[in-house]
Amino acid sequence: MPQSALPKSNFLLFLILGSIGLLTPFAIDMYLPAMPTIASDLMVNHGMVQGTLTAYTAGFALGQLLHGPLADSYGRRPVLMTGIVFFAIASVICATTTSIEALLYTRFAQGFSGAAAAVIVQAVVRDMFNKEEFARAMSFITLVITISPLLAPMIGGHLAVWFGWRSIFTALAIVSFVVLLAVLIKIPETLAPENKQPLRFRTTLRNYFHLITNPVAFGLIFCGAFSFAGMFAFITAGSFVYIDIYGVKPEYFGYLFALNVVGMVIMTSFNGRAVRKMGSHWMLRFGLSCQFLASIALFISWLCGFGLWAIVPCVVLFVGTISIIGSNSMGLLLSSYPQMAGTASSLAGTLRFGTGAAISALIAVMPSGNVWPMIVSMCLCGVLSISMYWLLSRNA
Repeated sequence: MPQSALPKSNFLLFLILGSIGLLTPFAIDMYLPAMPTIASDLMVNHGMVQGTLTAYTAGFALGQLLHGPLADSYGRRPVLMTGIVFFAIASVICATTTSIEALLYTRFAQGFSGAAAAVIVQAVVRDMFNKEEFARAMSFITLVITISPLLAPMIGGHLAVWFGWRSIFTALAIVSFVVLLAVLIKIPETLAPENKQPLRFRTTLRNYFHLITNPVAFGLIFCGAFSFAGMFAFITAGSFVYIDIYGVKPEYFGYLFALNVVGMVIMTSFNGRAVRKMGSHWMLRFGLSCQFLASIALFISWLCGFGLWAIVPCVVLFVGTISIIGSNSMGLLLSSYPQMAGTASSLAGTLRFGTGAAISALIAVMPSGNVWPMIVSMCLCGVLSISMYWLLSRNA
């Protein structure tokens, strides 16, 4: 589709694109307050329930390897809509499953199909905007997406109390159906015919190899991946730490979680306004520095035994920088590979969620009932994230 024929960037467009991207935050964050309840209901330990989160992220990571090349070959819309349909089906199955094993498999399938939305929304925005405008547009879209983690744990916590944890997955199926209708009505095909790439798996693998062996691309991918993995360490263990260790009620966990999203909203708004003036590199350095300081403060707060109300602000600052780091590292990466934006987005997303899944799995096998697995994992990710940028990508 010619650039002039694309829909004009406005609030409604950003809202719809953000709605596409909210499926995964809803699928991850909405059932966090119910995880202790799920463990009790299915008569399994905490690690098994945390494994359902790992299963989702593993499926999500693998799915992106396939959806990106498909979107570059056949267009954005057909791949996107197919993914949403299967996401809805998996949500219904999750709501009716009666064993932890079935929930693990279905969550993997849900993540695999949900990956289409995350990959393609970035490729659609890349089709529409240049590097700096991409970062600005993604900031506003991320602002819409961040509303979902703000609401999801609150909604999930109350749904679990009022109707049981299965109602959370029923709600996910309804949300995905609404998003599918919005895509059908408002989002056109944004990939121009001359930019379609033949689907050749050997070429795709060669493109992946080219990206992963380029030091600058490697650094940009993994500074975002470790940053995201640090947030995922909190998502995996945070509900157990806050609820089981510090005694926060499940229905109130969403409000503490919402503080992280408020931090993301503030940082996202700042990024959207400053990136055009300061540039993506400056904003990326700023975000990485803030996250590094937050990880060090978090470690010191735990080591000194300052308690919950010292840990919470550090987590808020750490998580708040995710949108700055993610949007600017992705903007710099995709601007270097406009002809295979879907493939680059797929690889970056796969490694981002794959790293998150690895951290999640590591935490799941650590001793439960302790704060330190979450704290140490977040601190390590903060250090690795800023190291990737300064060692490999600062002179890009």
